[in-house]
Amino acid sequence: MSMENNNGRLFLPAVALRGMCVLPGAIIHFDINRDKSIAALEQAMMRGGRLFLVTQREMDEDIPSFEELYHVGTVAVVKQITKLPNRVIRVLVEGTGRAAFLSLSDEKKGFLEAEVEPFGPEREWEESLSEEERNFRAQAMNRQLMEYFTAYATFYPKMGQNAVKRYADITDASSLMDQMAMNMPLEYPEKQRILEAVDLESRYEILSGILTNEIEVAKIKDELSKKIKGKVEKNQKEYLLREQLRFIKEELGEGGSFSDAEQFQESLESLNASEEVKEKIKKEIARFNSLSPSSSESAVERAYIETLLSLPWDNASEDSESMKKAAEILDADHYGLEKVKERILEFLAVRCLTKKGDSPILCLVGPPGTGKTSIAKSVAGALNKKYVRICLGGVRDEAEIRGHRKTYVGAMPGRLATGLKQAGVKNPLMLLDEIDKVSNDHKGDTFSALLEVLDSEQNVRFRDHYIEVPIDLSEVLFIATANTTQTIPRPLLDRMEVIEVSSYTENEKFHIAKEHLIKKQLEVNGLTPSMLSIRDSAVKNIITYYTKEAGVRNLERKIGDICRKAAREILEAREAGQPVSKLSVTASNLEQYLGKKKYRLDKANKKPEVGIVRGLAWTSVGGDTLQIEVNRMPGKGDIDLTGQMGDVMKESAMIAMSYVRSISKDYKISPEVFKENDFHIHIPEGAVPKDGPSAGITMATALFSAITGQEVRSDVAMTGEVTLRGRVLPIGGLKEKILAAKMAGIKEVLVPFENKQDMEEIQEEIKQGIEITYVKDMKEVLSHALNEGEKHGY
Repeated sequence: MSMENNNGRLFLPAVALRGMCVLPGAIIHFDINRDKSIAALEQAMMRGGRLFLVTQREMDEDIPSFEELYHVGTVAVVKQITKLPNRVIRVLVEGTGRAAFLSLSDEKKGFLEAEVEPFGPEREWEESLSEEERNFRAQAMNRQLMEYFTAYATFYPKMGQNAVKRYADITDASSLMDQMAMNMPLEYPEKQRILEAVDLESRYEILSGILTNEIEVAKIKDELSKKIKGKVEKNQKEYLLREQLRFIKEELGEGGSFSDAEQFQESLESLNASEEVKEKIKKEIARFNSLSPSSSESAVERAYIETLLSLPWDNASEDSESMKKAAEILDADHYGLEKVKERILEFLAVRCLTKKGDSPILCLVGPPGTGKTSIAKSVAGALNKKYVRICLGGVRDEAEIRGHRKTYVGAMPGRLATGLKQAGVKNPLMLLDEIDKVSNDHKGDTFSALLEVLDSEQNVRFRDHYIEVPIDLSEVLFIATANTTQTIPRPLLDRMEVIEVSSYTENEKFHIAKEHLIKKQLEVNGLTPSMLSIRDSAVKNIITYYTKEAGVRNLERKIGDICRKAAREILEAREAGQPVSKLSVTASNLEQYLGKKKYRLDKANKKPEVGIVRGLAWTSVGGDTLQIEVNRMPGKGDIDLTGQMGDVMKESAMIAMSYVRSISKDYKISPEVFKENDFHIHIPEGAVPKDGPSAGITMATALFSAITGQEVRSDVAMTGEVTLRGRVLPIGGLKEKILAAKMAGIKEVLVPFENKQDMEEIQEEIKQGIEITYVKDMKEVLSHALNEGEKHGY
């Protein structure tokens, strides 16, 4: 039995329902498996079978509080209990009446116990209405609801006919409304609204509104269904007419032209493209169908339609979302190139998190042979993208990018549209190789045509002159390569994310040779590791004495030379019937395969000298050291500059001379020295052009040494621009310069103080064994460079 207090309120075990609402008069079953719900059911059976059913506001809550439950529920009687597997209990209940849910009186009993107050019949009508008025209103409501429900039932014949007969026998307005609401396919919040409407007139308004809305939705649904049915019938009619037309054309001997049009039509139906594209192709097919098969225009139209149908439009490949796999592929294919790998993995991470994200437009800039082109192919493999390479070297016609207008004879789409056609998807990786070698002429500016292609805001509707329909390039991952940014116009460069691919260190070249190049060349030349081995010492000597480059192309060629000579030795031994043993290439026998050494290390001088200073230079194939020599001789104060210096370097020499003259008083140098002597500044290797301001402090130090007669330390090298007041300004190419100093055996390198941040980005492997000294002005340079500097306080 249930507990009851003096106010007519009841304390009943409560079950919180998820996603359903039970109305009075409904006989319904539901499943429970929560511990508190099962405990509440057991309590209900012990108290006479009465249970309070209340709906949760949010379905996800496992243990709802009072605020998370609706405050009107249904008192129900348990009719049947069935135990199912996995501690699930199926309960059959009958709703007996509405009740206000006042509180959860005790939540510590292991079940929910609700304090409820049932709503009596007196709450259904206004007190001012007489019994007769109530009967008239109830009849009016019943009749109107039956009219609505009969209209509703016409759209749902399976459910409606039996329900109409059953509801016709119900005279009580309250029961009729509850029965209708319970059996209609409504969401639980709608049923809860009806449950909370205790007053019959409010309940009638809510239910009438729901029925009226459902009838309107059903009418629209019926209209849409009829339209679709009409379209299907129209398509069937068109199919029959086409079959008849094909038969007639075959009889007339005109089957070829029609069969082409039919194939185009079939391809169009299966094409994954927007309505704009399909409408354009449909018009072109209709035009093609009207042309004579023998006309030249028919051939042009056929080629155009075939091109449109072969483009990917909305076809896209699924990108790989595995960061680990992408990193493994990139590391396996290339050693180094950390910045490129990091940027690609960042793009992949953003794409995985957002499921979208604009594809980056990268430009890899660096010397030849550093792996810019090959890394793009590895990126395509890492991201599971199709790979398309477009070489822009020497391209000077804008139509190569945008295509030719199809009115011209031999017109064709541009390289980008052709690349998409080749890839078969709209989101490939497109490599724009050698973008810095694009040229212009009277036919148009190719760089300007690329501005739209490489602008992520505009390329969503790129218009090829031949295609004439906007193509979406926003999902294409563009990677451009260049050796320099000097020839790329500023607006185009601004649209790309430039990543510097710097020269490889000797250690990096060694690893690349061991992990990639030797394996590749052995396979190319038909050899195996059991036939030929190239020792580490030999590889290091090849790098140092037989190649001088920023990349590894020549290194690969030299390894190829060794493999070919080894292959010849092995074959000659076999033909002579001699036993073939494994060939081993070491540092000692390397000259047998590659000849005499081509390069020598420009090592640091053995002892300090006057007027000779070691400078550092950047070249397109890496860093280099150069000696700057200054001679002082009797004369009239003239300055001679030799060694093929450029204009900027000549100006640096004049600035250095002016600076030394300006500090002559501080170091007790007689003004007559500059009037009675000529000075000759020379940079060896006169056949090689040299330019740039970074030799400024080197020239100033050499001049000062020659004038004062102080020796310059032979184990010091320096780089930096000098001003007239002796300040040292920052320069570029530090990595390559430090690498060159290390190879030359330099112990200390003087670097501008403002380049300190750049030095921090250089790997420790390069800086190891070299002392880096940061200098702000020439006084600091002289104090470190001159042998007697400390003695004189410089």
